[in-house]
Amino acid sequence: MKNKVMGVINLIHEPDELEILTAGRCPATVPFGGRYRLIDFMLSNMVNSGISRVAVFAHTKYRSLMDHLGSGKHWDLHNRQSGLFILPPSSDDQQELRRGDLYHMFQNRDYFTRSQQEFVVISRSHVICNIDLRPVIDFHERQDADITVVCKRQTDLIPGKSRKVELNSAGRVIGMQDHYGRMNSDLLSTEIYVMRREFLMELVETSLAQGQEHLVRHAIMSRLDRLNVYGYLFEGYLGMVNTLDSYYWNNMQMLRSDVWKEVFFRPGPIYTKVKDEPPARYLEGAKVTGSLIANGCVVEGMVINSVLFRGVKVRKGAIIRNSIVMQNGIIGENSVLDYAILDKDVVIDQGRDIRGAAGSPFLAGKRKVI
Repeated sequence: MKNKVMGVINLIHEPDELEILTAGRCPATVPFGGRYRLIDFMLSNMVNSGISRVAVFAHTKYRSLMDHLGSGKHWDLHNRQSGLFILPPSSDDQQELRRGDLYHMFQNRDYFTRSQQEFVVISRSHVICNIDLRPVIDFHERQDADITVVCKRQTDLIPGKSRKVELNSAGRVIGMQDHYGRMNSDLLSTEIYVMRREFLMELVETSLAQGQEHLVRHAIMSRLDRLNVYGYLFEGYLGMVNTLDSYYWNNMQMLRSDVWKEVFFRPGPIYTKVKDEPPARYLEGAKVTGSLIANGCVVEGMVINSVLFRGVKVRKGAIIRNSIVMQNGIIGENSVLDYAILDKDVVIDQGRDIRGAAGSPFLAGKRKVI
């Protein structure tokens, strides 16, 4: 698919109820799973599927995004025959920033018209899954579809905001609703859409001419009766990380070995920005069970059912349970942390007792000292 398909990761007005975690960063760069960022999953899926040209439509608070992605070398997107393109808004005018993704695609239409790829895969960054997109493209061509939506049948309710989809017996999409709709369907959209590049440009221009500015809500959902929109069923793990409870829940799911192996290695590995840090060290008195411990951590205390990112230090006598501690956090001696989410560089002084609840974890912002 190297010269056949281009990828677009759309960050325009991405759903965001992650509270303080996105105070200084966009949802795409929220840390996840010990050493990754949310955008790593869709970017790796595209690369593993042979897509070598990917555009990221940035919107707001994208400084950390540019720092994380760089030239794209960690995803092998820095070669002459491939490319990672970060496309920020054409203006910082607040009125323009409030406009929909179709407007921003139109502002960058030269990027699309100069490309040679026949198909476009458009996705969001808040979707946790490991998917091979090649069968999706094959399905799209076989069905002669205008648009193909990747869907997941989810009988159990999962945290996060998801769009519901309804298919007829032929697999065609006949209904689609936002998360607040009342549609009785167990099919969820993964927010992955496939269409021809030229068709996308027609859709952008036609919709904007009619005063419609949002790709899914306006250009697709309002035309389901006129377009051939088909649903492709994905059977792997799906996580929608756009609320605080969905962020915590999906991180905790990574502590299950079967889920962890599927999400990070099948059908392909998930790549991220490489930081050459030493292996985690477990000193005398350390006890770790059921946890993810990233490189660079130093553990002297107890860690149970938790996710520790790179460089976290757990001092002697400290106890961490059911928690997420991001990069370079320090948990002081004899402190207790239970049901908590700590952003980067948070310091917990010695002897502190910090406890949240299963449905409402304690949350500390970046560089906070407690």
